[in-house]
Amino acid sequence: MSTEEKNDHALPEGQLPSPPSGTEHSGHGPEDEESRAVNDCEQLQPESSAFKALGLLDRFLALWIFLAMALGIILGNFVPETGPALQKGRFVGVSVPIAVGLLVMMYPILCKVRYESLHELLSHRSIWKQICFSIFVNWILAPFLMLALAWAFLPDKNELRVGLILVGLGRCIAMVLIWNNLAGGDEEYCAILVAINSLLQMVLFAPLAVFFIRVISHEPGALKISYEVVATSVAVFLGIPLGAAVITRFALRATAGAGWYEHVFLRFASPWSLIGLLYTILVLFASQGHQVIHQIVSVVRVAAPLLVYFVLVFFETVWITRSLGFTFPLVATQSFTAASNNFELSIAVAVATFGPESDQALASTVGPLIEVPVLLGLVYVVRWMANRWGWK
Repeated sequence: MSTEEKNDHALPEGQLPSPPSGTEHSGHGPEDEESRAVNDCEQLQPESSAFKALGLLDRFLALWIFLAMALGIILGNFVPETGPALQKGRFVGVSVPIAVGLLVMMYPILCKVRYESLHELLSHRSIWKQICFSIFVNWILAPFLMLALAWAFLPDKNELRVGLILVGLGRCIAMVLIWNNLAGGDEEYCAILVAINSLLQMVLFAPLAVFFIRVISHEPGALKISYEVVATSVAVFLGIPLGAAVITRFALRATAGAGWYEHVFLRFASPWSLIGLLYTILVLFASQGHQVIHQIVSVVRVAAPLLVYFVLVFFETVWITRSLGFTFPLVATQSFTAASNNFELSIAVAVATFGPESDQALASTVGPLIEVPVLLGLVYVVRWMANRWGWK
């Protein structure tokens, strides 16, 4: 029996392998491994902070997010020039201020991923079972569920229905890193799923959009969806922060040492993910606040299936993964990856295909407005569940 077969045989079904202690990539000894294990256990406690450097700011994260949303809506409605000003400059179909926020938000979390040990993780058969399960949930279960909900809630509004379908097809490559980090999920595994979903989006998004919208729903306009828009959006919003994070990690660890990188650089960089999240939410609500308030009926009609979608996909994935015996970090990562959506891509495609003032664009814009508070609430729920039932 080979070494790899022994490792696979000994590994529990619902657990991914950890990098072996004492190897070069970790830069730490057994004491550091023990400290990391203690930190992982602390992450499961409700009172622990995912961004300890922020202290009180992190402790009241929900409050700051709702304040950012409220301030954005106020600016969008009482300062009329705010929305048009934020929408003037566009970068791959998304306004420049939102694009900046997304890049700032993703970079620090991607810096935490241990790229030097991913090849060891990928050498185990167990992770490929996890990946196949994730692909099934993300690319079959979730899109078909969104299609069914769109027809159930919006049988008379084909434009809004198309926007919802686009949201369901966009698998998350940005904010899922935030939710997974806050919930105590597996960062390396989340980065792998983000990379896989990014590649699949480039290949599958456009043909699936045509299939769901044109073939199944018999809606016009789907054939205008561009592969170039999809590929460019994914390449920019994943490629730039991922490339920068990989270069930063290897360069700083080589020059300043692994200890300095882990304890100094990451401690400085980590809070910027949360700052980028709050900034993105503020800008998003400010740029769309006027439209949301003045089309409140359409917004409410779109919000209803979205709310059902996020909650249903999340708890369905939690139930399945727990039934299969997955450990808590994998349950959190699988569930948040399945429930989150790539709103920047769906907005970019809707705007490029149907126009910025279209109902399709409105529906795709409502996506993140509902996703942000719901997914944040689910972070607290899953951490409470882990503590309540003693998930390890």
